[in-house]
Amino acid sequence: MRPDSGSLLPESAAPAAGATSPVPPVIRVALDTPADDCFDYLAIADVAPGELVVVPFGRRSMVGVAVEFAQASDVPVDKLRPVAQRLDWLPPLQQDWIELAAFAARYYQRRLGEVMLPALPPALREAESWSSLAQRARTDEYRVLPGQAEALLAAVPPRARSVRALAQALAERAATGEPLSLAQARALCAAAPSRLAEWLAAGWVEVSRTARTLLPTDPSQPPSAAPPLHDEQRAAVQAIADAEGFAPFLLHGVTGSGKTEVYLHAMQAVLARDPRAQVLMLVPEINLTPQLQSRIAARFPQLPLAVLHSGLADQERSLQWLAAHRGEARIVLGTRMAVMASLPALALIVVDEEHDTSYKQQEGLRYSARDLAVWRAKQRGIAVVLGSATPSMETWWRAGQGTYRKLVLRERAQVDAALPAVRLVDLNHERQRQRALFEGLSVPLLEAIDARLARGEQSLLFLNRRGYAPVIACDSCGWLSGCPRCSAYLVLHRPERRLRCHHCGLEAPVPHHCPDCGNVDIAPLGRGTQRIEEALAARFPQARIARIDADSTRRKGSAQAMFDEVHAGEVDILVGTQMVAKGHDFQRVTLVGIVHPDAAMFSHDFRAAEHLFASLMQVAGRAGRAGLPGEVLIQTRYPDTPALQALTRHDYDGFAASQLRERRQAGLPPFCFQVLVTAEHGQLERALQFLEAARRHAERCTLAPEVQLHDPVPMSMVRVFNRERAQMLVEASARPVLQRFVAEWVQTFAEVGTEVKGVRWQLEIDPLRI
Repeated sequence: MRPDSGSLLPESAAPAAGATSPVPPVIRVALDTPADDCFDYLAIADVAPGELVVVPFGRRSMVGVAVEFAQASDVPVDKLRPVAQRLDWLPPLQQDWIELAAFAARYYQRRLGEVMLPALPPALREAESWSSLAQRARTDEYRVLPGQAEALLAAVPPRARSVRALAQALAERAATGEPLSLAQARALCAAAPSRLAEWLAAGWVEVSRTARTLLPTDPSQPPSAAPPLHDEQRAAVQAIADAEGFAPFLLHGVTGSGKTEVYLHAMQAVLARDPRAQVLMLVPEINLTPQLQSRIAARFPQLPLAVLHSGLADQERSLQWLAAHRGEARIVLGTRMAVMASLPALALIVVDEEHDTSYKQQEGLRYSARDLAVWRAKQRGIAVVLGSATPSMETWWRAGQGTYRKLVLRERAQVDAALPAVRLVDLNHERQRQRALFEGLSVPLLEAIDARLARGEQSLLFLNRRGYAPVIACDSCGWLSGCPRCSAYLVLHRPERRLRCHHCGLEAPVPHHCPDCGNVDIAPLGRGTQRIEEALAARFPQARIARIDADSTRRKGSAQAMFDEVHAGEVDILVGTQMVAKGHDFQRVTLVGIVHPDAAMFSHDFRAAEHLFASLMQVAGRAGRAGLPGEVLIQTRYPDTPALQALTRHDYDGFAASQLRERRQAGLPPFCFQVLVTAEHGQLERALQFLEAARRHAERCTLAPEVQLHDPVPMSMVRVFNRERAQMLVEASARPVLQRFVAEWVQTFAEVGTEVKGVRWQLEIDPLRI
């Protein structure tokens, strides 16, 4: 029951001459289920490929996407069930979107419906929400029919004041023909929808319904003035604007080099060429969207702008998606989910901070938004711009091979803004000088903060570990605050007096004594952002200190409010995690202190050095962006680490070259291609048995001799939420070989599941973390 590519409405769907009961056409529908790609149903009148439909599935009804008409079905026609309902007010999804979903399903080894339905906003995936969404997606305007005003007023009891006010408003507009919108009606009477429906049925009023359009940001305002471009920026804009057909670009610019201005100028050139053209811009995190949204809206106040990310309410997200789908939104800004938005006139794609691991989905369909953006640009024959100060090794290597065209911005955009000086604070040397740390902060770092406070400048301290301390320990017996459900520690959150697991969400009160030996002398080990904030408040009582992490920004809008305070100069010292490391243009930050990067240096993951370098270079780039000299202090016990040494020279090129040499020698990506299979069960042995069985089946596959099957091993964090986890890595030197092998291999997993029952498994193409 898989769809046959290119199938069209069969001739038998049209009534033959003299026929009395033509056979209804068969439509294939994609459903969010792993059972099959598509399911055959009898088509109802007017249903078309690309429409959302409701179909019976077993004993329940499900929303699906009508993919195509079928020439024939494996199921007898008399046993096929008809489509129950179609969403008639939504324009069908176009063929190029269906092809995008089909490619993602093939490449990431998922069923078509498992790609299509999660790519739609939640309100469209639930038939119960269609009615309310339809009302919000359209504008309803009511008028009294000629000669019916008196009848309408006579039917309303005098004591029903709000209802009478609604009727009088309609009657007063009858003479001029001016309509009353549903919003205006609701303002007069809370029961307006039901009353208007009654009057509509009685023949007293009529309604006109039009699709609600996404309005421009502020068409009365002129576009904000664009800063002058330097030569490298102008060359980059010209190259993107002049590109014809599929044109992938790597925009490699140091932090503060004006990559965003290149994006905006390129967008302007593309949008000016075609009054229907749409631009898609992806950012890695939700908290980066508000400032970009403001900047884009100021530059293009006459153009409708849609924003797509998971932080929006379901109905709002659906309306934004609809604006993109109907072609109203000329610019779409969003996180990774936006790469699957329906954009009928897509003309340019921008992927900012393309190296960021947030572009890789880690649950469900484990897709890479960056990679899908490149494929989508190739499908549409348009330009795609991948921007970063620290490109991923895969992107850097492709640019070196000429697959992507490299555009370089070597200098910061502002004439008087130089790259910050990077200095390593050797903690071993500090100890030799008998200079003790103050809650993990060295003397040079504290002195540098003091100097900034004296000059009225801002400091940023980066520690990618939230909470107060990562663990509580007992000095007497060695007890540690381990999570009973995970192979991890419960993190101390001191302000809330709680212990929390950052993996499964378990919470517990802070014990007053050791649970094992009763010793009351238990203490926190290590430091998180809460502890650093507390230490700074004690050391600099006059300073205004703010902490930005996942704990302090839980309330909606709180992150943006805190960033606004920093930009307004109301914060002297900012303490933060990865949330502050990228994309933010802090004009008065002249000092960046990196407190404890050493933990990231020791990892089983071969990408650890790449991720560390990118993270530190991004946060270092927050310093000295407005003409004030910037300085970066990195506290470390391993100052000779190649990544840190390259960072002091701002030498990404040299660091990337050394990384690629090592990976070529070791046969690691981008010089090979990988698939990771993970299995989880209540018992580790069962998870490993499942992977062993899967490996035996893999060895019988056609292309098994051309791939390398590694041994199943427990994952580094073996237990999460009482589930034991194991993994097996598969590698091949050619992507097509690996894809064909995996497509054959996954067909055997049902048999593996019967051999080793109760195991949940997940297959990830191009894994980022191993």
